[in-house]
Amino acid sequence: MNYRYLGQTKLQVSELCLGTMQFGWSVNETESFNIISKSVGHGINFIDTANIYSQWAKGNPGGTAETIIGNWLSKTSVPRDDLIIATKVRGQMGTDPDNQGLSKSHIMQAVEDSLRRLQIDTIDLYQTHWPDEDTSIDETLSAMDTLVKQGKVRYIGCSNYQAWQLIDALWSSEKNNLVQFDSLQPHYSLANRSEYEGDLSAVCKKYKLGVIPYSPLAGGFLTGKYRTDKPLPKSVRANKTQKYMTDKNYILIAALQSLAKNRNKSISQIALGWLLSQSEITAPIIGPRTITQLRDNLGSVGLRLTDAELEKIDKAST
Repeated sequence: MNYRYLGQTKLQVSELCLGTMQFGWSVNETESFNIISKSVGHGINFIDTANIYSQWAKGNPGGTAETIIGNWLSKTSVPRDDLIIATKVRGQMGTDPDNQGLSKSHIMQAVEDSLRRLQIDTIDLYQTHWPDEDTSIDETLSAMDTLVKQGKVRYIGCSNYQAWQLIDALWSSEKNNLVQFDSLQPHYSLANRSEYEGDLSAVCKKYKLGVIPYSPLAGGFLTGKYRTDKPLPKSVRANKTQKYMTDKNYILIAALQSLAKNRNKSISQIALGWLLSQSEITAPIIGPRTITQLRDNLGSVGLRLTDAELEKIDKAST
């Protein structure tokens, strides 16, 4: 495993981050434990979750993924300090309409709930899941600043921010002498480039933020398992991936398949390797549902594409 500093923090994280949105949804607790253990055993020390995971599943109130991680931590012999644990705040928790957002009152309650579920004293990276238009960024950052000073949070980051929102937050931190975002978690993959590339990428480079893309395999589309000559599987995951099934993206899959064959890699490993070959990317967030998928993801560790390979991918994906 290779390790990188997350932005300008002192956190050294593995170049693959274990995402946990699937825990308590498509993966039960026993299999989740197995995936965490195997990931850590292969050198992954960076685990990402969110307080709302995975409340969209039937009978799931939210907080389930955090609870599963906490239960695993309570049973493992792996030292807590060997792991970098990240979670998020913003979404609706429970039925109380005020139990959501990025107000100071909600953040202060949500962090206590996350710490309890995770069974830890400090969150290494606390992230705003998406912006809150009803709360000033000054108030949000003031709450985060308090948590850092209290020792409940080490560093803060954000997810799903547009460039202007990220700049607004960074300027607020400087103006008010508050803790600043050290990382961004964008929706970024070969099948979804425009959302991050351009202004958002430029801001991350200028301010030296760590970048941890989610859905780096476009919901499974970039594994190559969806084919034009095969019917779409009947699943929620497949339905969400359908938006990527365009003629252009199937040309991209063909290009990735050609490179994968030459490299003796899988299509998904090439897609992850494309992200890992970009200097500003810290760690793509993988979301394996099986040990087989995890092993495939791990095959991208250390993979760096050549200029010629990157050019071929650019021609097929832009």
